[in-house]
Amino acid sequence: MSSSMDIDAKAKSEGYVLPWVEKYRPVYLKDIVGNEDTVSRLQTIARDGNLPNIILTGLPGIGKTTSILCLAHELLGSAYKEAVLELNASDDRGIDVVRNRIKAFAQKKVTLPPGRHKIIILDEADSMTGGAQQALRRTMEIYSSTTRFALACNQSNKIIEPIQSRCAVLRYARLSDSQLLHRLIQICEKENVPYNDGGLEALIFTADGDMRQAINNLQSTFYGFKYVSADNVFKICDQPHPVVIQNILQNCADGRVDSAVNTMKELYDLGYSALDIITTIFRVVKNYVQLDEQLRLDFLKEIGFTHMRIIDGHQSLVQLSGLVAKLCKVSMKPHQQA
Repeated sequence: MSSSMDIDAKAKSEGYVLPWVEKYRPVYLKDIVGNEDTVSRLQTIARDGNLPNIILTGLPGIGKTTSILCLAHELLGSAYKEAVLELNASDDRGIDVVRNRIKAFAQKKVTLPPGRHKIIILDEADSMTGGAQQALRRTMEIYSSTTRFALACNQSNKIIEPIQSRCAVLRYARLSDSQLLHRLIQICEKENVPYNDGGLEALIFTADGDMRQAINNLQSTFYGFKYVSADNVFKICDQPHPVVIQNILQNCADGRVDSAVNTMKELYDLGYSALDIITTIFRVVKNYVQLDEQLRLDFLKEIGFTHMRIIDGHQSLVQLSGLVAKLCKVSMKPHQQA
């Protein structure tokens, strides 16, 4: 944390506020939250110095890029600035960049500790063009004695097979609620953020395993309202309140179709998109509502079909009302069979 505090002091001296997601970004592998097995493999690499080409794959905001940066710092130490090239999806990464910029960096002479290599970090590697990936394959092979590649992506199946076969693939899982809670409480204590338990629970709910989103929502709520409560978090995130969704689902489970449809219409008329509503319904059914296990599975199946139609572009109240009717019908089936 000490180096992150130095960055914060520099930011304040230059007249801007550092986002907490950067201020509290881990500097060492031991500080990374979650995915202990994968991080322990990286710690072994950092200790032994034998870095292979690696692909880190998983959902956004769970520590892939942070892990690579921490690994590079621990491997290279003071040579980090000279020996690391980082390219993000925001950079042009077509075939010309691979042929020119990446190749030039791979050819560059840098004095490194014994057994260490230069590192090229390609963030959001799954957005690279097919031609660029083909050119990268050859570059990885030619300069393997001096340079290693670390690719971070959300979907590893978008990386071509020849590159996958040249890399060790490390998979990152979604962070648990307890892991998010622990880091949020740490930040609240360091920044003197007033909060209640409902506020932290709302941050965890809206983040859905994404540490970056949880920390950004915490900072936004604190700056917006100076107090982190459930209502304030949902106002900042502009998501439907789970209590309202629970009310709709309870009406569906009891077969009260008119009440459920009316509540759904009130929610839709508040301006929430159909996609926001269906996503929140899914999260509530999965984790936050008391249902019989078979009924939960039946609900999730119907929600999945409606979610698919909404993604296809049919974002209307009719779709949501149809979902309510189907959930009511599904919940009445056991009674009919009995």
